[in-house]
Amino acid sequence: MGGDSDAFRLLVERHSRTVFRVAYRMTGNEHDADDVVQETFLRVYRQLENFESRANFTTWLHRIAINCSVDLLRTRVRHDRHRSNDSEEALMNGEVATDQPHAERLLLSSEVQRHVSAALETLSGNERTAFVLRHFEGMSIEEIGSVLGTRVSATKNTIFRAVRKLRDQLEPLVRTTSCNT
Repeated sequence: MGGDSDAFRLLVERHSRTVFRVAYRMTGNEHDADDVVQETFLRVYRQLENFESRANFTTWLHRIAINCSVDLLRTRVRHDRHRSNDSEEALMNGEVATDQPHAERLLLSSEVQRHVSAALETLSGNERTAFVLRHFEGMSIEEIGSVLGTRVSATKNTIFRAVRKLRDQLEPLVRTTSCNT
């Protein structure tokens, strides 16, 4: 049993940075990415006996990390909606000081972040995954297709749709902020 735990520790050490990087790109913050890394390796540990050695381990690991990220994002969206309503209510009641230096910049930054998050939420799970793996992780179309379980043509189409949706969602914001500067 000690050999198994040593082997698993080495596996975690070898792949945890990669899993963290994917999780960070999917979730957008370090705390959530750390949670995803822990959940990913917990699932890997529980499912290791089901891993088919003829498959690519890294692809299998990425698929688990993506699934954990998507699960966490669903939970976070519900939580953020509740928190966002509380913050808006505080603003409406004048509970937030606006005489701080850079208050306008902070509000604009918050607004941009809200729009980007909303744009990412319009993507399906496959679109977001494909976009992150292609544009942040630099994976090939074939590797992404393997993670998603799709053919090359479907993978290319998924990435194209994700980029188009994000561009459509964010274009008005880009025009507005460039006019204000």
